[in-house]
Formats: sequence, structure tokens, C-alpha cells
Amino acid sequence: MKKYTVLCAGLCLALAMTSCKTNESAYKKAYEKAKQYDTAQQQAAQPVVETAPVVAPVEAKPATETQVVDNLDNVSVRQESVSLISGSGLKAFSVVVGSFGVRANAEGLMQRLKNAGYDAQVVKNNEKNMYRVIASTFADKAAAAASRDQIRASYPDAWLLYNAR
Repeated sequence: MKKYTVLCAGLCLALAMTSCKTNESAYKKAYEKAKQYDTAQQQAAQPVVETAPVVAPVEAKPATETQVVDNLDNVSVRQESVSLISGSGLKAFSVVVGSFGVRANAEGLMQRLKNAGYDAQVVKNNEKNMYRVIASTFADKAAAAASRDQIRASYPDAWLLYNAR
């Protein structure tokens, strides 16, 4: 019986060895598959660099004709009811360069403007009890806006007043 057990054990061992045989081609296939996976991962991880198309430079042409269009609807104008204190008289649109609560301060600025060549005037807003110093006055909005833009070099807070009589 001992022989029979040893024979069976040897047969089982032989069967086990033949079923577990190592095959070099299986290892090669697994290696190739792993290598393909690694290269695919590396390519996906690299940023994609796109090159911009080459464009011919634009030739600049000098402007031969210019046309300035002013949209006077966008010019802000304050509307106040004022009375003339000192000066030659108001038209519809005026350029205000200063507002004071004290009449003497307003007249001082008016005198400086007159010395600079402006037809300056002082008006009073009775509702707000403020004296307004006007550098120039115009019948139309376009001329008043142009004058305001010019005087803003010296008085940056200049604004337009529409005299609501």
C-alpha cells in the first residue's frame, strides 16, 4: 500500500507540474499589454500644444477723412431756477464753474474769471440758497458743451445749467 500511495503522489505531482507549466509567450503578451497602457497614459498626461495659424500683417492706412459727430443727448445738464445777482444776463445754457454759500466768495471767483477774459456772472438758486458762478452763457446746448469742455482744463468740476425761468 505504501507503494501505491507513493505512486499516486508522484502521479499527482506530475499532473500538477504539467498543468502549471510556465509559458514564455504568456509573459511576453502581458508585458506588451502593460507597455501599451503606460505609453497611452503618458500621452494623455502631456499637454496638447496647438500652434496658431500664420497670418499676414495688416497694412495700416492713414486716415484721409475724419468726421466728428457729437451726440448732445448724452451731455448732462442740470435744470435750476436761478435769479441774476451780478452780470450782463443769462441765456438758456450756462457753464457753472463754482457754487458757494457765501456771496463774497462767488464774487471773488467771478472777478478772477473776468480778469481771465470770461463774461462771468453770479446767480442765486433761492431753493438751495447757493450762489452759482457762471463763466459763460449760450443760447444752444452745443456751444455751451464745447465751452464747458474747454474750461474744464482750469475748472475740472464745471457743469452745464439750464435756466428754468
